[in-house]
Amino acid sequence: MQSYEVASSFLLAMTGYLFGIMKKLTIYFTLLLLSSSLFAQSNNQYVDPFIGTSATGHTFPGATVPFGMVQLSPETGNFGWNYCSGYRYEDTTITGFAHTHLSGTGGVDLGDVLFFPFQGDQPKAFNSKFSKSTEKASPGYYTVVLSYNNIKAELTASAHTGVHRYTYLNTGASHLLVDLQSGLVDSKEELETHVNEGSINITGKNSISGYASTSLWVDKKVFFVAHFSKAFKSSHFIDGDNYRRLVIDFDTKPGETIEARVAISAVSIDGANKNLTETINKSFDVVKADAAAVWGNNLGKLKAEGTKEQKITFYTSLYHALIQPNNIADIDGKYRGADGLVHQSADKVYYSTLSLWDTYRAAHPLYTIICPERDGQMVETMLQHFNAVKLLPIWALWGKESYAMIGNHAVPVMVDASLKGIKGFDKEKVFAAIKTTLTIGKSPKYDWNLYMHYGYLPSDTVKREAVSRTMEAAYDDWCAAQLARLLHKTADYNYFIKRSKFYTNLFDKSTNLERGRLSNGDWVRPFANLDSGQLAIGGDYTEGNAWQYVWQVQQDIPGLIKLMGDKKHFSEKLDSLFTMDSKVFGKGSTLDVTGLIGQYAHGNEPNHHVAYLYTEAGNPAKTQQLVRQIIDQFYLNKPDGLSGNDDCGQMSAWYLFSAMGFYPVNPADGRYIFGAPQLDKITIVVPGKKAFIIEAKNLSAGNKYVQSITLNGVSYTKNYITHRDIMNGGKLVFVMGDKAEAPVFLIDNIN
Repeated sequence: MQSYEVASSFLLAMTGYLFGIMKKLTIYFTLLLLSSSLFAQSNNQYVDPFIGTSATGHTFPGATVPFGMVQLSPETGNFGWNYCSGYRYEDTTITGFAHTHLSGTGGVDLGDVLFFPFQGDQPKAFNSKFSKSTEKASPGYYTVVLSYNNIKAELTASAHTGVHRYTYLNTGASHLLVDLQSGLVDSKEELETHVNEGSINITGKNSISGYASTSLWVDKKVFFVAHFSKAFKSSHFIDGDNYRRLVIDFDTKPGETIEARVAISAVSIDGANKNLTETINKSFDVVKADAAAVWGNNLGKLKAEGTKEQKITFYTSLYHALIQPNNIADIDGKYRGADGLVHQSADKVYYSTLSLWDTYRAAHPLYTIICPERDGQMVETMLQHFNAVKLLPIWALWGKESYAMIGNHAVPVMVDASLKGIKGFDKEKVFAAIKTTLTIGKSPKYDWNLYMHYGYLPSDTVKREAVSRTMEAAYDDWCAAQLARLLHKTADYNYFIKRSKFYTNLFDKSTNLERGRLSNGDWVRPFANLDSGQLAIGGDYTEGNAWQYVWQVQQDIPGLIKLMGDKKHFSEKLDSLFTMDSKVFGKGSTLDVTGLIGQYAHGNEPNHHVAYLYTEAGNPAKTQQLVRQIIDQFYLNKPDGLSGNDDCGQMSAWYLFSAMGFYPVNPADGRYIFGAPQLDKITIVVPGKKAFIIEAKNLSAGNKYVQSITLNGVSYTKNYITHRDIMNGGKLVFVMGDKAEAPVFLIDNIN
């Protein structure tokens, strides 16, 4: 008995000892995981998703993850240009929470699969007032209290699913509207007509599924499945035999929560069911933490040091730049392509929301630095798009081509990735797709025979945007020539490099502007060079005027300088642009002509490289002064703080590059032209566990001019930094001061 008690005591002691060790280990690993999570998320605190949600920014505040398919966000209105993202900060009424949205565009679509919670009797209108004091947002999370019925709504997301949590605070029956008829449209009438077909099906005691086929900006199909944390008490449709608006009833107690996990797919209900596995067995809080961690890891690729306000601008810009393009492939790799058919992606990704007229300028060059593997996947997506319809994407949404803008700016993105050695695609196939697209591709905005016959697009034949279309095609041609040279295709190089000079055929030496020309060679008269649209013949420029478009020669700034005479005359022309009246003229496409300094329009992309042209003309101090002015005026930490549409991250990418002190004037030549850094220190985490550090010594409000530059401790005299220099890692140091004296650039871009 005594030996048994001793043994028993020993076992109890050992058990307690081991339990103590296990408890300590558990606490240790929990703290380790927590600290890792906090480290990964440390930059999330500086993201303000409400920046850009007012005025013309057109961003949304809801929950999403980087490049995710789902953007689960509140809607405060659903028709008209003001509601491209479905939300405006100044509104006080919410109409529901939908799963797909566009960030910072000038086109209206999506807003699919809308949820609206309520209690008591069915309201006449499904909407609710809300107090701004209850509304909060952070990367991967959004919450608000709906004043109608006092319901707390919380949203989070994974790549393919949205997760809702509704806390029904009042007594009484609880309900949830699921609405497929709703959507973001151009007019009130289109709310009733944009859905071609679709229905909702009840598939279980706590699950539903459905689909909708819609036509607006593009024709698309959206499939969804939804699982709820509690069984329905009952349900009923409120739109007769259409079966697109379902009210689900729950039996709840005051303070009880209902969670919904909703997966979407462009392919099928089966695809949506597979996508639901991302979150089906995870709590709301776990999904929220996962989303925050993913954002933290991505935001950590750039590490900024500066004031809190500067960090908010910086990390919110990075956040906006990483929302799209969106991977619309299901988790098994199936996707619906540009031909409307279902295809299989080998790498299980297929990107859409390709706003290439905007994003080729800075957003895609940014991706080549901070996420080159994704940029390679995007190029492969463009090849898959080409394989389906024999034309590279122009402005692709939900996998379908919208032809929304001009140029074929998949070309510079693909060429840039090819020249930088990014992996994930076949360069020969890339060139074949480019050559077909730019010579025989059936684009509604380009007649290549006409283009070759005249050496420009005649204004009396094309009728609209003839100058802009010619100039942007010339840039694509230059890019095609560079890839041809890389692949030793001499004949193709000579062909495309010749076409890249076609911009010279529209240069009017009497005005030093690019001007519309008729098929007989005469200039368009009268020359309303400040008008953003000449309605009599449709307008020669795209969302801009002759003064804003003359600089759209990214491939040949030296050639443009020579056309204007020399660097002195070129700089004087630039001076005129920035000192003219800040007024929008004409009756054309003027909504996007915003953010004016003189006739420079920062709110629209064709001007984004223009401030850096002073550096190329030998006057970098003016670039440095203007970059500071643009940032101070047009990047403010408030809902109406952006000067124009964020345009799928392009506006934000401009800021990120400019804050680092350089910008890709020609996005496909591997060089970033110097401006001046705007933060004390920025570290780029590049692949291979390397870092490229940018330091601005003596930076202040007054010290905005670059006095000298060193790279890895050696005096640096070029007016640009190369992509290779950045990816090799190292340290770039700017010494700043208050003297507007150019550093000595012994080597510049003017050959």
